[in-house]
Amino acid sequence: MMILIELSYYSMYGHVEKLAEEIKKGAASVEGVEAKLWQVPETLPQEVLGKMGAPPKSDVPIITPNELPEADGLLLGFPTRFGLMAAQFKAFLDATGGLWRTQALAGKPAGIFYSTGSQGGGQETTPLTSITQLVHHGMIFVPIGYTFGAGMFEMENVKGGSPYGAGTYAGDGSRQPTELELAQAFHQGKYFAGIAKKLKGSSQ
Repeated sequence: MMILIELSYYSMYGHVEKLAEEIKKGAASVEGVEAKLWQVPETLPQEVLGKMGAPPKSDVPIITPNELPEADGLLLGFPTRFGLMAAQFKAFLDATGGLWRTQALAGKPAGIFYSTGSQGGGQETTPLTSITQLVHHGMIFVPIGYTFGAGMFEMENVKGGSPYGAGTYAGDGSRQPTELELAQAFHQGKYFAGIAKKLKGSSQ
């Protein structure tokens, strides 16, 4: 029994993409699990992205809503914009109305990961306000809780993430995910894949 985990993300400067890559490694470390990376479509013109200093996109394929029902579990990643998911990801989810009408995603486990610009910039409000998207599709939200152990209680160093999911801080764009943040991302992938595997097995 092969389990397919799809990681769909939007990343303007690469921070969320780094988390996605590590989460994929964590998910793929679980026996019988395949993890696949997808990018959601960009909605800004190249001219605007250039003015914002956004680097070129990676060669990770672009997802359409039609690919979502194939997955046994979905992990969704995005940066925050004023405490909410970025508009690019919201636009992608807005295009899933057909899946909602047929309840194609109902019952699927889903998790969230994210980046913010600062410590008070939405590490909890971003995933919290995004859960509504999962609820309307009838998906099962899978948080990491405090399963990351001691890493959840780090106080000496700045660390993104929360019981909702893995996270990082972008700062002015120059800060990259730390080893601890990447370790939490790996943990989320592994933990989520284990849950998805159990759910799939129980439905057989």
